[in-house]
Amino acid sequence: MYKLLIVDDEPTVRFGLRSYFNWSSYGIEVIGEADDGDVAFEVIEKEQPDIVLTDVRMPKMDGITLSRHIHAGYPRTKIIFVSGHDDADYLKSALKVSAVDYIFKPVNLEELSAVIRRVVSHLDAERAEHRFKVDMQSKLKEGMPLLREKFLLSLISTGAPRQGLGERLQFLGLNLPLTVVYWVIVISVDDLAEVTGSRSETDQQLLWYSVLNICQELIGQHLTGYAFEHRNGEFVGILRENPEDGGAADNAEALLELAGDILGNLEKWLKISVTIGISERVTGLPGLVHSYKQAREAADHKWYLGKNRIITMDSLENPESEPASFTRYDPDHSEQLLSALKAADPDRMREVLDQLFTDLNRGRRDGLKYGRNICLQIVLAVGQLLLELNAGSPELEAAEARLWETLFEQETLGEMRELIEAHLSSVCARIREKRTGKVANLIERVREIIKQRYADGALTVTDIGKEVYLTPTYVSLLFKQETGQTINEFLTQIRVEKAKELLRDPQYKFYDICYAIGYTDPSYFTKLFKKATGVTPSAYRDSHA
Repeated sequence: MYKLLIVDDEPTVRFGLRSYFNWSSYGIEVIGEADDGDVAFEVIEKEQPDIVLTDVRMPKMDGITLSRHIHAGYPRTKIIFVSGHDDADYLKSALKVSAVDYIFKPVNLEELSAVIRRVVSHLDAERAEHRFKVDMQSKLKEGMPLLREKFLLSLISTGAPRQGLGERLQFLGLNLPLTVVYWVIVISVDDLAEVTGSRSETDQQLLWYSVLNICQELIGQHLTGYAFEHRNGEFVGILRENPEDGGAADNAEALLELAGDILGNLEKWLKISVTIGISERVTGLPGLVHSYKQAREAADHKWYLGKNRIITMDSLENPESEPASFTRYDPDHSEQLLSALKAADPDRMREVLDQLFTDLNRGRRDGLKYGRNICLQIVLAVGQLLLELNAGSPELEAAEARLWETLFEQETLGEMRELIEAHLSSVCARIREKRTGKVANLIERVREIIKQRYADGALTVTDIGKEVYLTPTYVSLLFKQETGQTINEFLTQIRVEKAKELLRDPQYKFYDICYAIGYTDPSYFTKLFKKATGVTPSAYRDSHA
């Protein structure tokens, strides 16, 4: 409902206006009457009506004066004048004080109705506009943190705007003077894949909110500045020097204390590890773009310096001073690794990995991405080796697939080294297992050949080698290594065992037995038999007949 005050020095006019017009049908409530301008203004100050329906001519304070007071103190109040036809000069004055309309006496109810409709329409429009503005202001207030964050992001990405910077800072309520000394810190969450992978989206957002709160609170304790989230797992602090807190050395010390407190508190309260990169000092907001790049670069160097630490630009070596020979991976390492794997030599494999990763650590210009690429090349080469040796297995294939994914999640070369070494150790064991199995099969094949062909007096190591597609020397070496016997010793052993079996049967003649087991010279057979058993063939038959 809109509130209406009727002002007229004639009681009958006031009564008629109040009683003979259906104000409620227009959404209007008559809150009172006044017989003069001074009385009316007291009511207006107390009730603040939306509409004042006032006479022009009144004894103490006329309607024009009243309207000026209303316009000065309550500009949103609508004023409608009621006047006689001879008050033209007054009506001209009324229009000058922003009266919305006027009607002549005697009041015509249809004319009054038309005027009231226009006034209510204006009030409805203003009220809607006011609600819209209030709503927008509320939303603006709610969105102010987002607007501040957006502006702070622009300072480190595109730079400070050239025009209207001061006004924007004032609007956003940011205490960032244009020409003081600043630092930028980058807070990078370590083991990001593990931290985010074990949390729901809600828990993750709560974690990031907690990180920001802790960082902002600590910034307020040590320096002046603002923290905000830049990307998933990375938070940025824009910090300004406080001259009143001491000189540059004191502020730099406060900066390091701040970084240490952030590191410790995040680990203590949120159980997460972070690496903090700190830029060099820069004067003025325009330098924040470069400062952010420095801080980000410092934090990124955890790939070789390690995680859970504070890294300043001063602590980094100048990349231009590094020897060129240290910046590229030596392909010989791959050949050495493959050779160690082929030999199933885990100790040699680890030695080569030591050399390889030492070189990668020295080549700091190439960074984590280059080291990851080298690791992926190694995985590919090892996979190819397994194919060539026919030594693959479902377990190794699954492990290789997981390795491809996890290598991209690692943040340091040390972590990559652990993954690569574990995988290569498994490959080494598989090749050893495969090779041992092949040798065992080979030895068994040689034994079977001898058992089947022992009666062939012309059987030689060369013949056996041809059967298993190996040279006589190599098959002899493998057989000796695996059994402790030479091939000829095993052949003799089989022939002697068969001779014993035949000697126990009286129907077989001695010379028939000799020929049956591959010997053509009975005396030579007798020597071999006695050497193997300690007795002659005749004595053995006599004792076992």
